[in-house]
Amino acid sequence: MSGPWRLLRALRLHLLGPEKQLVGSDQFGNKYYTIPKHQTWAGQTIRERRLVEAVKQEEYKYEEGNLPTEWDAWLRKRRKDPPTMEEIFKNEIYKEEIKLKITAASEKDSPLQTKEYEGLVAEPVQTQIKGHASSPYYGKNEPSPDPSSTAKTFQPGSWIPPDSSSRNK
Repeated sequence: MSGPWRLLRALRLHLLGPEKQLVGSDQFGNKYYTIPKHQTWAGQTIRERRLVEAVKQEEYKYEEGNLPTEWDAWLRKRRKDPPTMEEIFKNEIYKEEIKLKITAASEKDSPLQTKEYEGLVAEPVQTQIKGHASSPYYGKNEPSPDPSSTAKTFQPGSWIPPDSSSRNK
C-alpha cells in the first residue's frame, strides 16, 4: 500500500511543489517559510530550504536593512532556530545604545584630537599667483626664434623653432 501513496505524494510534489511551512514574520511584514527535507519520487533527498516572502516583491525596491539581521542569519542557516520578536527588539535597542555611545565618545574625543595634532598639521600657504600657470615665459621676454642659451642657462620653452615660411624667404 505504500507504493500508491508514494506515487501520489510524488505526483503532488511534482505538480504543486513541496509544502512550505510558515515559521514567522518580522516587524516589516516579511514572512519566513521553511520547506522541510523531503524525497523525490526517484528517491533523491532534497535538503531543507528556507525562504522569505517579501512585502516588496520588486528587487529594486529593496534596501539594506529591510530584513532584520537575525532573520537573515536564519535564512542563511547560520542559526538553527528562528528568532523571536523579543530578541529582535532587544537587539534593536542595543544597536541604538551603541550608536549613542559612539556619538558621545566621538564628541568627547574630538577636542582631544585637535589639541594633540595642534602644530603638527601644516597650515595652507597663501601664494600670490602671477599670470597663467601654463605660460612658461610669463614675465620674461618673448622667446626668440634662434637658440641663444647654453646648457647651464637653458629653460624649457625659451626657444621656438622658426616657421617654415620664414626659411624660404
